[in-house]
Amino acid sequence: MSRRPTAVRHEVVGIATVMAVLLYLDRNCLPFAAIYIKEDLHLTDVQLGWVISAFYLSYALGQVPAGWLTDRCGARLMLALYVFLWSVFMGLTGAAVGLVSLLTFRLAMGLGQAGAYPTGANLISKWVPFSNRGFASSIVSFGGRLGGSLAPLLTGYLIVAFTPVAKPSFMGFDDILSMSRLRNRLVAATATDDANASPIVTPAAVRAAVLLRDVLPHDQSWRDIDELSLRNAINEVIRRPDAFSVEDVKGLTLENEAVRLGERRDAELSQVEVERRNRLILEAAFPDAFRKLYGTGWRWVMFAYGAMGAVIALACWIITRDRPADHPRVNDAELDLIQQGRPSEASITDAKARGGVPLGPLLGSRSLWLSCISQCFTNIGWIFLVAWLPTYLERVHNTPIEKRAWLVLIPFTIGWIGMLLGGRLTDRLVRLLGLRWGRALPMGLTRFLAMAAYLVCLGDVPMWIAVAAFSVVAFATDLGTAAVWAFCQDVGGPHVGSVLGWGNMWGNLGAFVTPPVLIWIVGDGFLWDRAFLACAAAFFLAGVTALGIDATIPIGKQTR
Repeated sequence: MSRRPTAVRHEVVGIATVMAVLLYLDRNCLPFAAIYIKEDLHLTDVQLGWVISAFYLSYALGQVPAGWLTDRCGARLMLALYVFLWSVFMGLTGAAVGLVSLLTFRLAMGLGQAGAYPTGANLISKWVPFSNRGFASSIVSFGGRLGGSLAPLLTGYLIVAFTPVAKPSFMGFDDILSMSRLRNRLVAATATDDANASPIVTPAAVRAAVLLRDVLPHDQSWRDIDELSLRNAINEVIRRPDAFSVEDVKGLTLENEAVRLGERRDAELSQVEVERRNRLILEAAFPDAFRKLYGTGWRWVMFAYGAMGAVIALACWIITRDRPADHPRVNDAELDLIQQGRPSEASITDAKARGGVPLGPLLGSRSLWLSCISQCFTNIGWIFLVAWLPTYLERVHNTPIEKRAWLVLIPFTIGWIGMLLGGRLTDRLVRLLGLRWGRALPMGLTRFLAMAAYLVCLGDVPMWIAVAAFSVVAFATDLGTAAVWAFCQDVGGPHVGSVLGWGNMWGNLGAFVTPPVLIWIVGDGFLWDRAFLACAAAFFLAGVTALGIDATIPIGKQTR
């Protein structure tokens, strides 16, 4: 028999990482598609905030039961089942017809995802040598951040791809979102000296108003023209190849597709392409007045992500086993390697915990409570990047969908670096300073760094300064994440799934309350500085509590 260890443990960590990619891809795609979902399903900002929060509520409440089921029934069965179930409801999200169905699917999806990380931690605790536990945790967590980074970029491009050029570009019955807003903008475009005119009138809006006047009765004011007549006149403008010139769209923030079509001569464009270009120009010239043309593409994105998850669920079942000894391709050398350096109480002879949820030890651990509080405040500060950063960029800096996708990608990409460094950092600090400070310092100090980054965003800062600060938030948060995972494995013993689920529950209860609370904090005027101060305060509290944890004391043992 070969003395060279087999490498099945790497495959197990790999599929756990792929699972984490899908986890965050599915979770984070909805906030980026929120603008289109809001218009398509006629939701308010508050309702949309609760839809985003609904996921985190069920995700939080399902953590401990899901972690216990994994400890009890084994990681192989439960990981495949969790991925399959959440993917089904991910796909069904694309079939939502209103607020109730959307909330229902997101709640169900949260329950399905609740067991993902507890099961991943269970696998790592059984399959990875103790000395590499932090690094393996960072790899899986890196997968989550990779999925979170891909979510805005991939979702943005897929929404455009799933809105074919052949889709009619004419204004339909409900494509005018607000007649009063549209009339006010037309008044401003034709009478800039009007006291009630908008202070910002683009050349494209002026040109559109002139063309509409050529079609509509001249003796009627904009406020007297009925919606049907105005919509028909807008469609006449959309048909015209000569509707807008290069000068008309200067200074206008256009979707990339409109820019590409505008760079071609009118004679080179088909009629369908002319109509597509003009519709996108009108949407940019009259913000918040028209339903977005890309609004139907979001449904097909959800269907595609759901189908992807079914494939990954099958791969989880094929690759993983509850114990290394159960896998037919693992040799004795790999088994010995995995067992090296493992504390005696962490034996992997039995891969399944007996009894119910260890509620008494969970409630009695001071360190675990401090970790839970830290995770809660960390998520309160971090969730802004997921839930409201796309909205901030769209409303404050007026960025189009594809550029917005790239800008949202930047902080999460920087977070990758922190995630990969974090595992090595906590493992090295454990060797240098011992287990107590090797986990507590990276968990605590990184939160203070994130706090400082949010304070940089205060005031009227340029877009790139804000994006850089958000990148520091993502980097700092992720730099400390591997230590959180490793801490749960250190103190969990045979109940790793339950322990990590308990911490994740409190962390995601913080994520649950944050989106609607931030909407309330910023108010109708969207005063973003208030949100940044709230996030900075949350990270300060997360850092203070994290410094108090002690990974040398397993749950159920008396504190010193």
